[in-house]
Amino acid sequence: MSAVFSLSQLAPLSQRVNWTLTPLGEVADWPQSLRTCVQLVMNSPMPMLLLWGKQLTQVYNDSFAVLAGDKHPSSFGQSVHQSWPEYRDFTQPIIQAVLAGESRTYIDQYFLIPDRQHTSEMWLDLTFSPVCDESGEVAGILMMAVKTSRRRRTAIKLRQRSQASRKAQHDTEERLRLALTATNGVGTWDWNIDEDLFVTDSRFAQMHGIEPQLSGQLPITAYLQGVHPEDRGLLTRSIKTCITNNSEYAEEYRLLGIDGHVRWIFARGRCFSAEPHRTRRFMGAALDITERKKTEQALLNLNETLEERVAERTQALAEANLQLQQEMVERERAEDALRHAQKMEAVGQLTGGIAHDFNNMLTGIIGSLDLMKRYIAAGRSAEVGRFTDAAVSSAQRAAALTHRLLAFSRRQSLDRQPLDPNHLVSSLEELFRRTKGAHIDLNVVLGANIWAVNTDASQLESALLNLIINARDAMPQGGQLTVRTLNSYLDGSDISTLEPVKAGDYVMFEVSDNGAGMTPQVLAKAFDPFFTTKPIGQGTGLGLSMIYGFAQQSGGHVTLDSESGNGTCVRLFLPRHHSPQIHPRPASSSVDAPCAIEGECVLLVEDDPAVRMLVLNVLDELGYTAHQAPDAKTALALLESSLRIDLLVTDVGLPGMNGRQLAEIARQHRPGLNVLFMTGYAETAAERQGFLEQGMDMIGKPFSVEQLATMIRGMIPTKNQA
Repeated sequence: MSAVFSLSQLAPLSQRVNWTLTPLGEVADWPQSLRTCVQLVMNSPMPMLLLWGKQLTQVYNDSFAVLAGDKHPSSFGQSVHQSWPEYRDFTQPIIQAVLAGESRTYIDQYFLIPDRQHTSEMWLDLTFSPVCDESGEVAGILMMAVKTSRRRRTAIKLRQRSQASRKAQHDTEERLRLALTATNGVGTWDWNIDEDLFVTDSRFAQMHGIEPQLSGQLPITAYLQGVHPEDRGLLTRSIKTCITNNSEYAEEYRLLGIDGHVRWIFARGRCFSAEPHRTRRFMGAALDITERKKTEQALLNLNETLEERVAERTQALAEANLQLQQEMVERERAEDALRHAQKMEAVGQLTGGIAHDFNNMLTGIIGSLDLMKRYIAAGRSAEVGRFTDAAVSSAQRAAALTHRLLAFSRRQSLDRQPLDPNHLVSSLEELFRRTKGAHIDLNVVLGANIWAVNTDASQLESALLNLIINARDAMPQGGQLTVRTLNSYLDGSDISTLEPVKAGDYVMFEVSDNGAGMTPQVLAKAFDPFFTTKPIGQGTGLGLSMIYGFAQQSGGHVTLDSESGNGTCVRLFLPRHHSPQIHPRPASSSVDAPCAIEGECVLLVEDDPAVRMLVLNVLDELGYTAHQAPDAKTALALLESSLRIDLLVTDVGLPGMNGRQLAEIARQHRPGLNVLFMTGYAETAAERQGFLEQGMDMIGKPFSVEQLATMIRGMIPTKNQA
């Protein structure tokens, strides 16, 4: 709106008007014809009022605001009938005529205008003109007003004193001249016809191309020389008629400058006589209305060329739309190329890190096994123990790496259980103190009445221990390490993460230090897999990415705040679990692998021959009778037979029918049959509580003989042990 009203003192008022509550609606939706009319009104030095639309909504300039009295500013943007109900009888016929396409002019109309604490009398010359919209239909009314109160009062006084002395008449005429001279932006003239003395003010002289100092020295014809040749004759005749009839004078005419520039002038005057039928003085005022004429012509051109310009604009919009579509296609291609490059960079970093670590581990395994074969072949079996230990160590490191990768990818199998956060942190405090080193002070701050969480305790312990190790490595010279628990509420805007935050209650686990901190460049990559600032061999770069994956898979979030030289703070948020009571899980104890009771049978279903051979040998060593099947189809035939089967041990990721589907069918043939699932990775088995039913459990590959034996022993019903 500011662009439309920038030339008017009313601009601040117009900006305060809530146009959406007026019949005109939002300014951005105004038609061009309305914008043009508003600009005409605001740029005019004369009092002007625009009535627009069916509601005849008012928009006026600051000159009209003076005439409006205490109706202003409340009438701005309101219906004319609502603001001026006392003049409805006068305005209604005019409005009907103008809306029908007619123009109306009224001279010396009398009004009583309330102005704060009193009422003012006012005489106005009014002109009402129709304004068309883009379709050529009358959409508004443009009213121009010329305040004639002073002139009217002066004329009344002149008539009342017509029999008075010439001095009194001269004083009256002089007051009129001074009043006209004082009118801002208006040029005045005073032609003493008896003395043929044509006196003007500087404004009138400048309008007509005359030096102001020559006022009173040049006849009226000198001023008429600047009038456009096409208007000069008409103007001369109009002046003569006014003088002859001793009447009022009102004309619009053009002035033609030396440079060919044309200006429009509106002049209004009156003749005064000393005796009947003898005009003695001709006085009046002139106003430059060039800008108004330009605006009127622009509006006329707008109406005449609207269809052509609409077609041009439509074509331009179509071309712009086509260009925009082409740019969007190019942008999508560029974004696809960028995403592909970023994906390949991430895949390259991930596969490179995996290849590096696995190659080291496989070297330890393959090399140790190769040397074991050589030593056994050479009869040196007693010396293979150290190579066995090296192979097992490398294999365990490989297993730990796969677990970290599954945690990072949010595909690990979580054994969710309700737990008390403070109890878990307290149980780990001694381990934290042994891990941090003597040069670091540990401060554990446990919040009061901390809510329960439902998560995998071992994964949470591993995450906290990883953070303790990272903090220790960041403070080689010593420092302060703080572990804190706190109840928190997140509403989605408290933290900024890539993942959406579900509003609700969370328990916060915070690990902070005052160590080296991270630069912005390091902070931006902190959660990337295999990214590490530690020396080669001292870190895999999977710690933080594993914690991030574990948190997201648990329905929580991780935030990382760090500044170089000012330490690091990691906050792990896990959702609150609403549980009436928590039963701490008993600590596992290391025992020898339990053996089978005579006669117990296990059905093993595993498609990998090496794994199947290994498990069969374990079962045989433990004393179980084992039946084997490479797939679900073979296993079903055994399940449908009369063989004794006390436990079904099956891989989850079987070819064709998977292990979970096999278990469902197996229980139809053998109700109550317990099932132990083996999995290296299965997306459907990532949530144990949603995957397992009563009498089912799961063991992750790779596993030790002791782990497998313990789980098998615990899952065979006690009644079979008689």
